[in-house]
Amino acid sequence: MLYSIQKPKISLQFTKSCTLLAIESSCDETSASVIVNGQVLSNIIATQDIHYKYGGVVPELASRAHQQNIVPVVQEALTKANIDKNALQAVAYTQGPGLLGALLVGCSFAKSLAFALNIPLIAVDHMQAHVLAHFIEEPKPVFPFLCLTVSGGHTQIVLVESALNMKVIGQTQDDAVGEAFDKTAKMLGLPYPGGPLVDKYAKEGHGQAFQFSKSNVSGLDFSFSGIKTSILYFLKDKTKNNSNFIEENLKDLCASIQESLVNMLMDKLIKASEATGINQIAIAGGVSANSGLRTRLEALGKEKNWTVFIPKFEYCTDNAAMIAMAGHFRFQEGIFEDLGSISNPRLNTFFINTL
Repeated sequence: MLYSIQKPKISLQFTKSCTLLAIESSCDETSASVIVNGQVLSNIIATQDIHYKYGGVVPELASRAHQQNIVPVVQEALTKANIDKNALQAVAYTQGPGLLGALLVGCSFAKSLAFALNIPLIAVDHMQAHVLAHFIEEPKPVFPFLCLTVSGGHTQIVLVESALNMKVIGQTQDDAVGEAFDKTAKMLGLPYPGGPLVDKYAKEGHGQAFQFSKSNVSGLDFSFSGIKTSILYFLKDKTKNNSNFIEENLKDLCASIQESLVNMLMDKLIKASEATGINQIAIAGGVSANSGLRTRLEALGKEKNWTVFIPKFEYCTDNAAMIAMAGHFRFQEGIFEDLGSISNPRLNTFFINTL
């Protein structure tokens, strides 16, 4: 098999005491979390509503809102956890990928706090943290496992060999599935953010009502540009003679679009499981909150005899608890940043074989 894994399954054992503050600021959520010896004590998230009227995240407005939110959010996280800042042993932050201005706010705050308290600074990859969100609460997967990470910016199948050793074995060649949900929602006239609304209306529609063309990509990679184009021309054709077509068929359209996108994800995930022989399957990222995806994965788990791991909704979207958990793993291995020569936040990089 191309990705055959022969390693034994490994459970986690933490050996070092760790009280850590984590900060997430990659996009439009300002979040802070406190974790003590692997247990998340607080996870505070401030969402930026200002972007709704623009139909998407405005980077400059996002970074300004982070500056306004970060101090009160961090203070609330410490208060809820009943931890004084002087008891912290490390500060973790999202290094990337994400919006540059937004990342800089979190990075600058984390570096300043770590420097002031004379404690280690830990840089965390945002996508790695999504995967490691599965270790916040039980049930927790054991290594190795497969994780489908799906969001507005990424669609990947990740082979997780350990907390710090992961390989992307499949990814989108163009658009992310979250972007496909949002763009098709816009075609339907739904407000931003459209993905959750597609999910909402899909629950009352028929997933087989309409069919759309899909791009054929070999291996474990994805492509979502083709289905977006197919939906666009389908809607143009149907609304030529009936301007009310979308309104009259909104629920069926949402259900059909969602089922098509979820099927594309599951087809590749099945192939990945067969190629690796791994039957521990997880999902992560913002789109993992989609009810259609969660239901389909649970059904496949029973059909394929998979052990399935689905995160709580709180840990699907961007949050600092997942950054805290990723930071905790790095703390255990003593992987810290040099406060004297900290690198700039990354825009579009990924973790591959960190250790």
